[in-house]
Amino acid sequence: MSQKSKKQFGVWMDSHHATVVGKPDADAENFSVLGHAENAGADFNTSEKNAHNDEKTLQHKFFKEILTYMQNAEEVHLTGTGTSQEQFMHYMAATPQFKNTTTKESTSNKMSDENLTEYIAAKFN
Repeated sequence: MSQKSKKQFGVWMDSHHATVVGKPDADAENFSVLGHAENAGADFNTSEKNAHNDEKTLQHKFFKEILTYMQNAEEVHLTGTGTSQEQFMHYMAATPQFKNTTTKESTSNKMSDENLTEYIAAKFN
C-alpha cells in the first residue's frame, strides 16, 4: 500500500478542544480541517465520585466526537498540550475499530487551522 493511499489524520487537542485534520477523500492530495470537537467539562458537583464519573463520561463523548471525523484511520498524529493525547491514544487502542491504528504524538501550543494543516502534512511527508 502506498504512502498516499493511507488514511492519515492529525489532531491538535487539549482537554476541552480538538481540531481534526485529514484528507477529505482518498483522491485528495492536501490535508484540510475536517472538524472541531468541544468538551465543556463537568458541572460543579458536591460529590467527588459523581464529579469524577461525569468528567469521564464527558471525556468519552469528546473522544467519540473526534473519532467520527477519522473513519478507518490507519495513521494518526496527535499533538497539543497536557495529557489528553495520551488518554486519547489509550482510548483508541481500546476501541476495536482503531486498535490497529498507528499513533504518534508530539507537544505543541495552540495554532491556527492553517498552521495545524501544514504541521500535520509535514509529519506525514
